[in-house]
Amino acid sequence: MRASAIAPWMLLWMGIGCAALAIGFAGGCSRTVLVPESSPIRIGPETRTRVYALDGGEWVLSENRVEIPEGWYCVPPSFVEEEKR
Repeated sequence: MRASAIAPWMLLWMGIGCAALAIGFAGGCSRTVLVPESSPIRIGPETRTRVYALDGGEWVLSENRVEIPEGWYCVPPSFVEEEKR
């Protein structure tokens, strides 16, 4: 075979190999940690999110994002006693 006929195939396989490596490395960049129900968590720096607030006995999601100060604790629902009606 001539060198000019081999070059496009080599470039194609090199491109596929590089893409496969990039996808493999990119897939390992995120990490999910599941927190057990029995464990509270602490809020990290610069946390802005929508929150639920108790309004008239009903939990309502806020329309705006609010800043939660670093170091505050976030607890699962089982830590909060609901008021009995």
